[in-house]
Amino acid sequence: MLKKYNQAIQKFGRTLLLPIGVMAPVGMVLGITGALVQSYMIARFPFLGTPVVNTILVSIRTIASIIFDNIPLLFAMGVAYGMSKKDKGIATFASVIGYLVMLIAMNVWLKVTGNLADPETMSQVGQIQILGIQTLNINALGGIVAGLIAAWATDKFYNLELPVAFAFFAGKKSVSIICILLMSAFGLTVPFVWQFFVKGLTKLSVIFLSPVGPFFTAAGERVFIPFGLHHLWNSLFRFTEAGGSYVINGETYVGVVPAMNEILFNLGPSSEYWSMMPKLTRFMAQQQMLCTMFAFPAIALAMYQTAYKKNKPLVKSLMITCVVTALLGNVTEPLEFSFVFISPILYVIYACIIGIGAVALSFAHVAIGYIRGTIFDFAIFGLLYEKTNWIFFVLIGLVVSVVTYLVFKWFILKFDIKTPGREDAPSLDNTLIKEKKYDKIAEIVIEALGGKENIKNVDNCITRLRIDVEDIKKIDKKKLSESGCSGVFFPAPQHIHIVFGPLVEFVRNAVDDRLEIR
Repeated sequence: MLKKYNQAIQKFGRTLLLPIGVMAPVGMVLGITGALVQSYMIARFPFLGTPVVNTILVSIRTIASIIFDNIPLLFAMGVAYGMSKKDKGIATFASVIGYLVMLIAMNVWLKVTGNLADPETMSQVGQIQILGIQTLNINALGGIVAGLIAAWATDKFYNLELPVAFAFFAGKKSVSIICILLMSAFGLTVPFVWQFFVKGLTKLSVIFLSPVGPFFTAAGERVFIPFGLHHLWNSLFRFTEAGGSYVINGETYVGVVPAMNEILFNLGPSSEYWSMMPKLTRFMAQQQMLCTMFAFPAIALAMYQTAYKKNKPLVKSLMITCVVTALLGNVTEPLEFSFVFISPILYVIYACIIGIGAVALSFAHVAIGYIRGTIFDFAIFGLLYEKTNWIFFVLIGLVVSVVTYLVFKWFILKFDIKTPGREDAPSLDNTLIKEKKYDKIAEIVIEALGGKENIKNVDNCITRLRIDVEDIKKIDKKKLSESGCSGVFFPAPQHIHIVFGPLVEFVRNAVDDRLEIR
């Protein structure tokens, strides 16, 4: 029971990547256009102020902003698609219907109880206008609930049989109808319990919003990554009262991301509200940038220098790949998984270093958005925008880099940690991945896992194959190493994770194709 619960939680955390995966690139577009229409940028580059250029930039920003105006709806669809097993299309469709019904149900409750506020003051009492409906502002949680219910209803009732007189409404058609009923009940019930839920999250926000709050958010994210729960952890303070409530121009924004969106993309550094940015960004990308831009190169160098001489060429190739992947793609797992299960203590020390660095950034009033921690995000949100204090970010990052390098090198040598190049671990030769021979990789993976008959379920996240097997004793770890994976571990009985990096989705597709053929 506990195993199934843990796997369900991990799977739920991975589904949050779907909407976040859309938000990240759109956020970069908003960031670039938002910076280029600021008055200080126009003063530097007058052509940006010409009507044609300015209209184009403003239009692009307006089009892109639709994503952030409907974040809960993205979560509804993403969660439904990720959590459903039987028919993802029906689940996604039902989630949208369920979400809309929930909105109007809460609107009905507000009207009937006389709690519907005037549009001018609705934000002050926790109400919001969504898709033309004035409703209770429950943020991304409403979308998540709609997605979970749609996924459950799909898996439970997609094959529902009804009497002949009602046969038209049976099967997949019943899913949306059931979601309408359930989300109506939820929408009419949630206003009664929402006030208590908000109070609980507000108490949690006391910890997050304290001077040392960034330590818990940054270190916590690193600690939760091996369990696949970091997306869930991040969403807690990004989209709920746990991240605080912020009043901007008379409107209340709940969670870090909505408030930062308004200031970063609409108001800009010239606004009086820009002074709030360090309070918001201390929980966001600048924490991740400490890892990708400073800690990772230091860890990679320490691992390379402590590797056995004969293994250094392969370790060098692996480390460069891991660092570049993180710098350009914000994917940190390949490098983190190279030592987290080998030395959990070293991993906790690494998480604490990042947490302390995040607190230092907060005290230095660094204000670098956004969600992702790539070098591109640093250039856009750190260099293009004014008043970000990016120079302090670089100085603190360099200190983090030096400390990380010294700690890792000493720890690895002192305790003889079997990091890549120091033991007979999974192959460091990732030629098959580099040459994109996914079919060959799939063949090796299936054979190493004991064949098709031993594989129960195949899934993946950003960097890993996640596979359930019948008999774990049939797994050949030595054979798996021939696939070019960078790590293999067993987080639960009869469950294996195989790390391939950011190209894992193509490996998973090849595995699925081969399992269907055989």
